[in-house]
Amino acid sequence: MSASNTQSLRLSDPNLSREKQKYEHPIPSREWILQILDDQQVPISYDDLVNLLDITPEEDTAFHNRIKAMVRDGQLYINRRNMICVADKIELVKCCVQGHKDGYGFAIPLDDIGKADFFLSEKQMRPLMHGDIVSVRGTSYDKRGRREGRVVEILERKNKELVVRLYVEGGVVIAVPEDKRINQKILLPNENVLEIVSGEVAVIEIDNYPNGITLATGHIKEILGNYADPGMEIEIAVRKYDLPYIFSEETLQEVANIPSSVTEEQIENRKDIRHIPLVTIDGETARDFDDAVYAEKSNQGYRLIVAIADVSYYVRPNSAIDKDAYERGTSVYFPRRVIPMLPEELSNGICSLVPNEDRLCMVCDMQINSSGMIQRYEFYPAVMSSHARLTYTEVWNNLSMGGNYPFKRESETLYELYHILEKRRTKRGAIEFDSLQTQMIFDEKNKIKEIVPEVRNDAHKIIEECMLAANVSAADFILKNQEQCLFRVHEGPTEEKLQILKEQLSLLGLSLSNYDDPNPMDYAQLIGQLNDREDKELVETMLLRSMQQAVYQPDNVGHFGLAYDAYLHFTSPIRRYPDLCAHRVIKGILDKVPYRPKSWSEIGSHCSYTERRAEDASRDVEKWLKTYYMRDKIGEIFEGTINGLTNFGVFVMLKDVYVEGMIHISDLGQDYFNYIPEQLAIVGERIKIRFTMGDNVIVKVAQADLDTCRIDLVLVSGGRKDKTEESSPNNINKKNKNKKTSRNKKKK
Repeated sequence: MSASNTQSLRLSDPNLSREKQKYEHPIPSREWILQILDDQQVPISYDDLVNLLDITPEEDTAFHNRIKAMVRDGQLYINRRNMICVADKIELVKCCVQGHKDGYGFAIPLDDIGKADFFLSEKQMRPLMHGDIVSVRGTSYDKRGRREGRVVEILERKNKELVVRLYVEGGVVIAVPEDKRINQKILLPNENVLEIVSGEVAVIEIDNYPNGITLATGHIKEILGNYADPGMEIEIAVRKYDLPYIFSEETLQEVANIPSSVTEEQIENRKDIRHIPLVTIDGETARDFDDAVYAEKSNQGYRLIVAIADVSYYVRPNSAIDKDAYERGTSVYFPRRVIPMLPEELSNGICSLVPNEDRLCMVCDMQINSSGMIQRYEFYPAVMSSHARLTYTEVWNNLSMGGNYPFKRESETLYELYHILEKRRTKRGAIEFDSLQTQMIFDEKNKIKEIVPEVRNDAHKIIEECMLAANVSAADFILKNQEQCLFRVHEGPTEEKLQILKEQLSLLGLSLSNYDDPNPMDYAQLIGQLNDREDKELVETMLLRSMQQAVYQPDNVGHFGLAYDAYLHFTSPIRRYPDLCAHRVIKGILDKVPYRPKSWSEIGSHCSYTERRAEDASRDVEKWLKTYYMRDKIGEIFEGTINGLTNFGVFVMLKDVYVEGMIHISDLGQDYFNYIPEQLAIVGERIKIRFTMGDNVIVKVAQADLDTCRIDLVLVSGGRKDKTEESSPNNINKKNKNKKTSRNKKKK
């Protein structure tokens, strides 16, 4: 472009006179910069824009500052190639806000799954709350490489109600949310200060949301009580995670119309298997029995029958019960309380396979050969009657001690089949982690008496293998009939996670046999090498973290952990919505009336979300209860194992009590300690004491804070001399030099 044309661009700025009044050396106005960029129709570099507008060296600083200001205000956007774009031309991204306890947050793309999150500064978060749905326009990248965004519009407010702690400040009632991801206080201007008990837990309803300048306001809807009251931790978690816990009136009306026993009309066109000695095997405290099993030897190997409660008969699509079940997605299990997916009249009543009662069921009838291969299977609706309600402990004791006992032949046949299926599982390369699960034992006052490890015996494994066989058969049946459903998908590790795993394992002298494209067998073989290692639990944690989270989705890409090409959940329709969907699809195939909901992807995303929500709520309650339990143990000494390292401290799992606490990095000793992630270690600068994953330490309980659910520990003894430091070339030279010096001193 010629100089005269360039000059005409500057002179054509419609806001030139305004800029002349403001600046001695006027630069192009914002409006004109946007117009010029818009005319180019493509992103351009800063240098090209400078040349285009004939910006002189004297004007460059002012012009550069203007561009920065326009980026800050969301008018311009700098892309990955450092090109300047008109922000209005950049597509807005629909996101969900994820708050952080330190004030900042992230906008998680909802439609562009897999795309990087937008970082939201503390200032950006002031008018927002965790969970809000917003429109975001990307702006730039910060110094740490995070994609920054500007919230253009708040599309939906997630939080209508909040669980809070009430306080009085300056004569006004203040509500502090229990969910630390919401760090704004809420004013309650119409509440009576004199009626408020400081620290009391309440549910408030929001009247006005924050706008970045003024705080949100609201009013008290329900007083829950004292924070330390028995069961309060569950009441808080239920409301904090927005767990649906009250069934609709429509649902209760539908349930009231369901017969409490099976009628003759209902069993028409069903296979009658009431004569087959099916039994349920569950834990001692189980109340909903949704699966029963039976096995017998045959000429080809074994016949295995897995009968599952026919929940889909009672819960019809789009009914009120179905809508409530979908909203819940899953039953949520807390210590001493369950929030069921279905009303108890169904989950513990007509759908539960209680002994000696006729029940409707869906059956997976399988023929399995002596090598553990499922040669054929058949699905059919049936009527059954459980012949016994057995427990894991009872079955295992019978199998271990022998002698005569009820259902001896059936139990021993199931046990034989289990061993065959287990060998097949090992040959397949399925990954099995030996993770420790704990159980809380409560006293008559609902206080934790003790925390004990859950004993997992072969009876648990018998049922697990039976359920796996039925689930994989269901997936195969649906695929062969070319129908869609929700598959349980577990993808292999990402490239980034594999690189981290490779570095971590190398520090321990371990490796996967194939890092380029590992399969489940590679993982299983490595786990098989860990039996005699003290750091077995540490390595298993590393392997687990390297893999992706299992989700529900209609696109089948297999289950990496179980080493299945196709897998779905079929065996627990009382407590999981995806299992209910699988039953509907299988019935649709059998009846030649396909079940095809509006959007399988939407159902899958929702069920994956409700699963995570339930896990988070249960974890919160467990952490609170363990913290409460440790309040009586302040000052006591425990042995522990380091199971986590961060730049601010060391996490320790206490032996015997199975509770995790933290030693702050400043309490590790009289030294400056540094976290070295690539070495999985914290090392002191001066005395070179080293703390690594799996190390044993002696600690004292210093504090158990119920507000943060944090247990603070103080190091009594532990840590070891950093051998890597001692063996480094520099230190070896130093030692040799010191030896020479000492010899010279002796000669003198």
